[in-house]
Amino acid sequence: MRGPGRKLRPEEEALWRKVAERLDVRHALPDAPAPLAASPNAQRPRPSTQTQSPGVRAAAPRPSAPADRGPEKRVRRGRVDVAAALDLHGFTAHAAQRAVTAFLRAQQADGARVVLIVTGKGRTSADGAREIGTLKRGLPEWLAHRDLHGVVAGYAQAHAKHGGGGAFYVFLKRAEDAR
Repeated sequence: MRGPGRKLRPEEEALWRKVAERLDVRHALPDAPAPLAASPNAQRPRPSTQTQSPGVRAAAPRPSAPADRGPEKRVRRGRVDVAAALDLHGFTAHAAQRAVTAFLRAQQADGARVVLIVTGKGRTSADGAREIGTLKRGLPEWLAHRDLHGVVAGYAQAHAKHGGGGAFYVFLKRAEDAR
């Protein structure tokens, strides 16, 4: 349930629906009205995580915001400092994935609990549509990779002062908890 605040932009809502589908979150957002071209009696098909197109592999479970949202709230309110930041601007996807893995492991070993990863927001195409960047789209998959299972507790989009839609807080497990 969303509290008071701004409404999600259409691209944010579409992204949330994609994430919610992969996390199997039901009724996270109310259904948007059907497109105008659809008949009033037509029902919108609900995305299913059980039906997949041929050739599409099942997505690995993704870490989400931690169950204890206290650390996230403290970071968003500026009450907890982000231990370190990694800016991925200029990286290729493959190099960025390696850098993220090395960065998160090093930060966990140093005892960090919250780090910031800057992916960038993407580009705006010639027609004015926002295109989600490769790094921003890939980061959740990289964080869910089995190599980081003992490292990442969760992640959330950063506050505007930390980069907003182009950055993510990553919450790290304690090194002793990862064993």
